[in-house]
Amino acid sequence: MRFIYTLVFYIGLPFVFLRLFMRGKKAPDYRQAWAERLAYVPFRLQNCIWIHAVSFGESMAATPLIKYLLKQHPDMPILVTTTTPTGKALIKKNFGDQVYLSFFPYDLPTVLARFFRRVQPKILILIETELWPNLLKACKKRHIPVLLANARLSERSAAQYAKVSSMTAKMLQSISCIAAQNKEDGQRFVDLGLAPERLKVIGSIKFDISLPQEVLEKSPELKAMWQDRPVWIAASTHHGEEEQILEAFRLIQADLPNALLILVPRHPERFAPVKELCEKAGFTVVSRSSQLPCMQDTQIYLGDTMGELLILYGAAQVAFIGGSFASIGGHNLLEPAALGVPSIIGPHYFNFKEITTMLVAAEASYIIQNKEELATRVIELLKNPLFAKQRGENGLRVLEQNRGALAKLCGIIDSILA
Repeated sequence: MRFIYTLVFYIGLPFVFLRLFMRGKKAPDYRQAWAERLAYVPFRLQNCIWIHAVSFGESMAATPLIKYLLKQHPDMPILVTTTTPTGKALIKKNFGDQVYLSFFPYDLPTVLARFFRRVQPKILILIETELWPNLLKACKKRHIPVLLANARLSERSAAQYAKVSSMTAKMLQSISCIAAQNKEDGQRFVDLGLAPERLKVIGSIKFDISLPQEVLEKSPELKAMWQDRPVWIAASTHHGEEEQILEAFRLIQADLPNALLILVPRHPERFAPVKELCEKAGFTVVSRSSQLPCMQDTQIYLGDTMGELLILYGAAQVAFIGGSFASIGGHNLLEPAALGVPSIIGPHYFNFKEITTMLVAAEASYIIQNKEELATRVIELLKNPLFAKQRGENGLRVLEQNRGALAKLCGIIDSILA
C-alpha cells in the first residue's frame, strides 16, 4: 500500500507544484521557497528538535511549546516546519532567528533522504494529526523517536484511516508516543493499531494559551475606536459562509442599526474577494490593512492581516467561529474564551467536539443551526452586556480548570530527550 501511495505521489508531483503556482496567483507566498519542499534547506543541523506544525492553527498551538523548549534546551537547535505560508509567517513573527524554519519536505523517499542528510533530529514532534507513511518509516529506520503531540482523531478521520488499515497500523507502530487530547481520540488510535502503552492522554495544550502583551495593548485601542458600538466578530470564515453571515448581519442591523461586524476570512487569498462580496452587498467596509479609522458609518471591519486574530477577538463582545457553517469542522473556540468573549458555533464542529461540548455545558458558548439562530444569539448577547460578560467569565473558568496539558507534554519530551 505504501508503494502505491509513493508511486501516485511521484506521478502527481508536477500537479502538486502546478497547484502551488495556481494558488500563488491569489497568495504569492505559495510561489516561494519551492526548493525547501524538496528538502533543499539552507542549513545543516545535528541533534536538533524538529517540530512540524502543518498550518496557522497548529503553529499557534505549538508556540508555547517552542517557548518552553528554547528555555529548557538552549543547547539544542530547534527546527520548525510548516506546510502553509501562514503557518511559516506566524513562527517567523513569534520567534525570528531563534528557530530554524522551513517548509515541510514532501513525503517521498528521495526527498526525505536528502532532508536527513542535512538534518539529523534528536526527536520529531508532530502537532495534532500528521501521519506521513514515508516520513515515519524513515524515522524508524534512523531510530528517531516520533511524538504525536496534542493528537486528535475524529470519528470521520478514523474511518478514513481504517480504509487503509494495514498502512495505518504500520505508521502507528513507528510512533514512539501519542499524547492525545482525550480518551476517545486516544482509543481510536489504539483501535487502528497503536500499542496501548504508547498512548498518553494529557488533554489539549490549547487550554494553555497565553495572551501576548500586544493583544492586551491593542484590543483596548480598537475598542476605543468603536466608540461603544455593539461589536461582533465572525472569525476564520470559509467560502460559502460569508453570504450567510452577511444575511444574519442584516437581521442584526434591523434590531441594532449601529452594530459593527468584524469579518476575518480564514485564508489570506480570500481577503480581496470577501471585501468585494461585502461591498457588492451594499455594506461600507474598512480593511484593517488600510490603517484607516473605523468611522460611525462603517458597517464591516475586514480583518485582512495575519497574526492579529486575538487582537480582533479582544475588541469584540461576541464571536462567531467559522468553518462551522461549512463542513470544515470548526476552529478553536478557546481563543475568544481566553479573552472573556462568549462564542457561537455552527452545526459542524467535529474538529473541536470535546472543547465545544465543555464550553456549551458551562454556558460559555452556543451551537446554532442557521443564520436566523446566529442573528438571534448575537442580538441577545449584544443587547445584554452583563449577560455576555457572565458567559465570557464562564469560558475563562473552563480554560483555567483545564490547563496543564503543556506541562505534561513537556515532561514526555524531556523523558525522550534524556
